[in-house]
Formats: sequence, C-alpha cells, structure tokens
Amino acid sequence: MAAIPTRPPIADPIPPPTPIPAAQPTGDQIVVCYVIIAMSVVIFGFWNVPGVRNIINPLKLFTIGWHELCHISMAILTGGRILKVTIDPFIGGATIVEGGHPYIILSAGYIGSTLLGGIFILAGFDTLVAKIMSFVLGVGLVMPLVLILDKLTILLTMFYEGLLIGFWFIDHAYVLRRTVEVKYFVHYVSHPLAHSALSILFVIWDVADDRFFHKTNQSDATQFNVLIPRVPAHIWACFWIIFSAGVLAGFVILGIAAFKRTPEEMMAEAANFLPT
Repeated sequence: MAAIPTRPPIADPIPPPTPIPAAQPTGDQIVVCYVIIAMSVVIFGFWNVPGVRNIINPLKLFTIGWHELCHISMAILTGGRILKVTIDPFIGGATIVEGGHPYIILSAGYIGSTLLGGIFILAGFDTLVAKIMSFVLGVGLVMPLVLILDKLTILLTMFYEGLLIGFWFIDHAYVLRRTVEVKYFVHYVSHPLAHSALSILFVIWDVADDRFFHKTNQSDATQFNVLIPRVPAHIWACFWIIFSAGVLAGFVILGIAAFKRTPEEMMAEAANFLPT
C-alpha cells in the first residue's frame, strides 16, 4: 500500500516588527546624538583657542553672516534703515540701524541663528534633508567672501567647498549626514551637524568673544543691556544660552520622533534626489 504523502506543516506567520516608540531613539539616532555632542565640544574649542580658531573662519563667517542677515531682515520689516553692515571672523559682525523696532531687531539675530541650526540638526537624522541643507551650507560659505579680503580664509573656504562636494559622492551622500568613525576635523567642518552646533550655540561664542577676546563689535547680550540697563549683560547671556539649549533639545527630539527609518530606507529615498 502506497504511503499517503503528507503536506509540510504550515509555518506560523511572521509577526510584524514592533514599532519603536517615537520618543525612543534607534541605534543610528543615538550615534547622531553623540556626534552632535562631539561636534559642539570640538567647534567650541576651535572657536576659542587663539591661532587654531582661524581654521574655522569660513564657518564663522557663514554663522555671523546669517546672524546679521536676520538683524537686517527684521530692521527692514519694522521700518528701519540700514546704515552699515560689517562681517569679520575676528571682530564679529555688526549691523547699524536707524529706526525700526529695536527689541525685535536685536532678538532676531540669536533667534534666527538658533532656528537655522535646528534645521541643520534635522539634517543629521535624515540623508535627504542633509542633501538639501548641503546646498544651503555651500552657498552660505561662499556669500560672505564678497566682504572678505583675507587670502587664508578664501583658501579655506574653497577647501571646505571641495570637501562638501566630495562627501556627496561617498556612499551616496550618507557621509553628509554623519560620520560614524569621527576621527578627523575635516569631517566636522563640512558637515551639516557642525554648522548646527555652530549656529545653535552661537550665543555662547558671541559672548565668549566679547568677554575674553575683547572683539570690537560687542555681543547682542551687551546690546540688550544697553537697551535695558537694569538687566545686566550676563543675565541676558544666560537667558539666550538657555533659549538656544532648549531649541537644540527640541530639534533633537523632533529629529528622533520624525525620522524612524533605517539607513537603507533613507539612502533609497535620497537616491531619488540628485542621485550620485
């Protein structure tokens, strides 16, 4: 009697992967958070160490230029007139305004720098956002050169632009988002996260330049003290430092919650935008 063939047992269905809670970072996102901390420390050191601080002049110019552009924009929108604008990596920036609303104009610099830095923070969590923001960084590095005659700064800017372009072609621009093995400073200076740290924490370096390096152009915290003498400059500095740190934390939480994708998924998405 022939044996009756038996059907192989049907395997139990594979359960769908458990979704990660929005507030819980993935392993990849934890690395991004570490990179943000590392870059903040490194850029802070490079900004404040005499001699070495000249190496990041192009990034400083972009940050200072954006800061002053925010002052200029609010001055125009509130009916003011621009009398003079200076942008210098050594003495800082200054916008001299006639008329307008002084409190709005003065606040715009730190607020604008912090918000731009927050957008760059999001670039650390998503490759497509990093690709888009790399254009902002590329243009922002070049624009201040119209006011700069320092040859070293111009050469460094061209060097950073070359790195930024090169990073587009490394692992399909994944290195634009983060560098897992953070070893070399060149990975910091052409990185969206480097500029996010520089922009969001600009208030700290602005005050440090004013207090320790005695730059010609005073910090906005000092200017707030001029507007409201009863509130000391160091209180204004503390207020804006707390504000920028709060925005930094907020954008990090937003990035963790909004970009719950694997590196492969992000790479596939980014490949549709100017593939390399």
